Amino acid sequence: MVKNYLIVLLSVLNFSTFFAQATDDNTKYIDPTIGNVSRFLVPTYPTIHLPNQMLRMFPVKKDYISDMVQGFPLQVTAHRRPGILQMKVASGKVKPNLWKKGMPIDHDLERVHPWLYSTYLIEDDIKVSFTPSKKSAIYKFEFPQGKQKNILMNGSKNMRFDSKNTSFNIVEKRSKKTKGEHAAENITTIYVYGEIVDKDNLPSKSVKYIYNNSKLQISAPKNTSSTLYLKYAISYISPKQAKENFIKEISKNTFDEVSKAGKKEWEKVSNQIQVEGGTTAQKRTFYTALYRTYERMVNINEYGQYYSGYDKKVHKSKRPFYVDDWVWDTYLAQHPLRTILNPPMENDMLNSYTLMYEQSGWMPTFPQVFGNHLCMNSYHSSAIFVDGYKKGLKNYNVEKAYEGIKKNLLEGTFIPWRQGNPRGALDDFYLENGYFPSLKKGEQETVANVDGFEKRQPVAVTLGVSYDFWAVSEFAKELGNTDDYSKLSPKGNDYKNLWHSEKRLFMPKDADGNWVNINPKLDGGKGYREYYDENNGWTFAWSVQHDIAGLTNLLGGKQAAQNRLDQLFRESLGIRKSDFFVNGSNSTGMVGQFSMGNEPSFHIPYLYNYFGAPWKTQKRTRFLLDVWFKDNIFGIPGDEDGGGMTAFVVFTSMGIYPVTPGLPYYNITSPIFEKTAIKLQNGNTFTVVAEGSSKRKKYIQKAFINGKEIFSPFISHQQIMDGATLKLDLGELPNKEWGKNAVIPK
Repeated sequence: MVKNYLIVLLSVLNFSTFFAQATDDNTKYIDPTIGNVSRFLVPTYPTIHLPNQMLRMFPVKKDYISDMVQGFPLQVTAHRRPGILQMKVASGKVKPNLWKKGMPIDHDLERVHPWLYSTYLIEDDIKVSFTPSKKSAIYKFEFPQGKQKNILMNGSKNMRFDSKNTSFNIVEKRSKKTKGEHAAENITTIYVYGEIVDKDNLPSKSVKYIYNNSKLQISAPKNTSSTLYLKYAISYISPKQAKENFIKEISKNTFDEVSKAGKKEWEKVSNQIQVEGGTTAQKRTFYTALYRTYERMVNINEYGQYYSGYDKKVHKSKRPFYVDDWVWDTYLAQHPLRTILNPPMENDMLNSYTLMYEQSGWMPTFPQVFGNHLCMNSYHSSAIFVDGYKKGLKNYNVEKAYEGIKKNLLEGTFIPWRQGNPRGALDDFYLENGYFPSLKKGEQETVANVDGFEKRQPVAVTLGVSYDFWAVSEFAKELGNTDDYSKLSPKGNDYKNLWHSEKRLFMPKDADGNWVNINPKLDGGKGYREYYDENNGWTFAWSVQHDIAGLTNLLGGKQAAQNRLDQLFRESLGIRKSDFFVNGSNSTGMVGQFSMGNEPSFHIPYLYNYFGAPWKTQKRTRFLLDVWFKDNIFGIPGDEDGGGMTAFVVFTSMGIYPVTPGLPYYNITSPIFEKTAIKLQNGNTFTVVAEGSSKRKKYIQKAFINGKEIFSPFISHQQIMDGATLKLDLGELPNKEWGKNAVIPK
């Protein structure tokens, strides 16, 4: 009887422990200041927003180190863009210098959560707080007692303002002109409806508005309450819609109510993944990385209608319309992560891309609210479509999407930063000869449409477009279009035309078919753009995710490929570090010639899985996470790109990674947690179990899926979505035989 009682008691305790863990609030681990100081280029900003929603804010500063806030914006229209309608706050009489004066803060008095921000202006004794809803937000300003209270808002020369009774309206326009022979001006119009209210959520009738030449001063006399609330909503449609958004979201809600509701939204997405084991620091890194993946794309549908910058019209629709993406960065891991965590949302994003094509005539690659931002190279929207389709995401006009990505490749230009420009002579050359031609060394550019800074990037273009042709041909095959598949599939092998067998690297060729003799470590100017893009030839040697078997053959087989990959991580910079970063400023987080800080490198440590040494993938991925992704202000090794880099962290921490978007399987590596459970939206739970996982105990000895032993470092998307349990037995020393003879999945 006692024995049975103990068994029951232990069962209850175990269930209680599991329940507590299953409902753990992981928002406590999110720290938006992680990575707020860059290794070299752009820092990661502490963006305050709801998951994938339109309204975003971060205080405008140089980076975390600075103690001077230049402004508190009403809206950030695109990832890491400086916010619009930036505000300063001050008490007392407004002097002219206040409009340009920074606002000193004390870092230790800042409070930063995804749903709530507050800081203390240390010289002015003013506390500023902010909390967002979907298309609206509330600022709370706490001024010193007995002084005039001022909010100073700077707009552009296009700003328009009017007030009526206790409310106000703002119209702000921002324009951005594209470059090249087909330059166009893209205009973003933002409509704002706002009210100043008191602590009882009642309109403040004592407030005065003074507007003059793009400057708005909002002041309340000194004998009124010391706390002011600025409640506002934005719209890309009209002033009327801005007011509708205000009424629907925050009209009757207090600051604390909006903040609590925002926290619940973040609890939903962060608690979808529960982990056990690992350190607190690792959990902070992991859940902050997960938060970053929800910064974009953002839904700009405003309760049944949306403005499209792709045809400059307002469209009626109940379906979300998403913008703000950099697919050159995000196709690698962020979009694939969403196919697991939120397939309906990823489906809506694919639908949004398709609508953008229908509205503009080109499939975008960097979609923004104003239209497509011409940026980077290649047309990797092709990859997210075929990846989603093979994972069952088909709720959009599939034929129209295929038409769009095919048109990009056959009718658009491959010149970097000119996506959507019509095909020209360089593109004709590529389609006929199978590579993008380089200038001879020292030769002046002859094509006017090539950007003076971005250059031709001929090797990067050839490799990227080869991937795109493969993706489009795979899509054609899925749709049963055998003619297109037969025509397009061979173009996926174009990368081989730039393989230099002696240097064992991809090297540039001129239009005459001759090799351009360069130092692939160092040549190419800023960002190596004359030949590559942001990374040198040693990084681009591995940019063939779609044909790893073909790359293996070029390298001379699995062992030779493995040796070459070892060399990558050990090869010297070939120059003093201070000189290296003159051209290699984008190549940060260096380990030998491997750059953890830039997207083309993300899949590289996983290639050991294909070369017969999965234990080396386990070694490298654990090392890279441990070294470069810390839970502090330096904790991101390069441009994070709005979820592009942190999706790598989320995947790798869980022990899986999508090396080839477009193929529905994932690589397996050593997870940092003892248990990871993803509650899938179909009701299943995918679980990774790695008992005893630690810094030393990281090597996979055996692996099981649903109790059946596997001998290959791969798991299918379907197995994950069916709620499989991936169990990994770990040890301190590698099992060099496990996965050694694995066959690459088809």
